[in-house]
Amino acid sequence: MSGALWERTLTVTTADQTHALAAGLGGVLEAGDLLVLTGELGAGKTTFTQGLGEGLGVRAGIISPTFVLVRIHPNLPDGPRPGGPDLVHVDAYRLESAAEIDDIDLENTMDTAVTVVEWGRDRVEHLSESRLEIQLHRSVGGERSTEALDVLDFDTDDDDEPRTIVFRGFGPRWAEAPSILDNAEQGGN
Repeated sequence: MSGALWERTLTVTTADQTHALAAGLGGVLEAGDLLVLTGELGAGKTTFTQGLGEGLGVRAGIISPTFVLVRIHPNLPDGPRPGGPDLVHVDAYRLESAAEIDDIDLENTMDTAVTVVEWGRDRVEHLSESRLEIQLHRSVGGERSTEALDVLDFDTDDDDEPRTIVFRGFGPRWAEAPSILDNAEQGGN
């Protein structure tokens, strides 16, 4: 677990389940939360982020920010969480260091938004004393790929193949796992 306070591993079998799990988690997120998503291409990071956005009540239309690096999705005043935090969605795939993360100036939104960073491991840990790390693994060749997270599998058409999602909590904000994860684990997801 490498410094994590807790770890939960869940299995989902469809993209809809990934979305629903993330929407449930989005419902308990607060301004200032930092989430670090890791997983090979096609693992479901954007689907997961779309679910988070739904749970947070932000404007629909979340797509990967690969070419712009950062997209801000504002909270909807008439959504499920009026007055809730915005969602800042970052793709750090092309960034090579924490210094490059600093150049995109996330510090200005960290206190007022939920920040989700795809490919952020070893690049964003300095942004907050607490973070929730989420690793998404998809089956490759019929076997669960849990060893190599940097596998590049460009066949992203199979949205409904099983995925294993590992959650790890770091820092005081994540001293305990959100109950949504324990409920999902008991529910067989």
